[in-house]
Amino acid sequence: MIDVLRLVRANNLLLIAAGVLAGGWIALAALVTPKTLGFAAVAAAAFGAAGYALNDVYDAAADRVNRTARERPLAGGRVQRGTADLCVVGGTLVGVAAAALVGGAALLVGLAALAVMIGYSPVLKRRGPLGNVTVALTAGLPLLYGALAVGMPAQGIVPWVLAAWIHLVREIVKDIADEAGDRVIGRRTLPIIFGPRRAAVVAAVLAVLFVPVSLGLPARAHYRAAYYVVALFAQLAVLLVASRLVSGRLERNSLLLKGAMLVGVVALVAGRVA
Repeated sequence: MIDVLRLVRANNLLLIAAGVLAGGWIALAALVTPKTLGFAAVAAAAFGAAGYALNDVYDAAADRVNRTARERPLAGGRVQRGTADLCVVGGTLVGVAAAALVGGAALLVGLAALAVMIGYSPVLKRRGPLGNVTVALTAGLPLLYGALAVGMPAQGIVPWVLAAWIHLVREIVKDIADEAGDRVIGRRTLPIIFGPRRAAVVAAVLAVLFVPVSLGLPARAHYRAAYYVVALFAQLAVLLVASRLVSGRLERNSLLLKGAMLVGVVALVAGRVA
């Protein structure tokens, strides 16, 4: 059972569901959870489970190079292909059912996000920067999805852009770490096209540019002062990652960015409901 939870990235699914809830709270400017928001959180997590399981199916060869057997149980042989397929089908069905309870727009957006996840490993990841941007936009979607679920999608645009921006930096950082395995299966990621050093510089520049964007967009959307107090910690973490990338320290940057994302979501909620 633990290996199945690792296969679908159970910890990430909790973050996806929390992101949807946060998106709804940001849109409503209140910590209330209508039924549609709860269904949207379930739908997003279910679609995410399907996408993660399918990603491991496609990435098994690369994961044998880049990951430990503990990290990727399918590549390590501790989970069978049939189990992974069942997770894909089950996640899709639950996602469709829960999204349909939210509404037609939520169902279409959920299916579109699933389509991106399905095409990520076999198609998008071979397209270098285009794949990174597409996946980042999809990964930042839970915040917008939550706003959509409560009927206020416009309020989710700023959180979506900020989340996608950090995800883009993190996708490049992860591609640098995964270069060896990606070469094995013939991918054309940014580090393979331009070299890991140049890819790190691109990620660092994007990280630095995130700071003014994360100040300007919430200011235009009239976020309250609490946002800027909490967001400062996320911004410092992102700048730390930028400095580490420039100096060639490539370890732990993905974890630091993940932490910055969590703090950033808290800041966005605080800036609307505090």
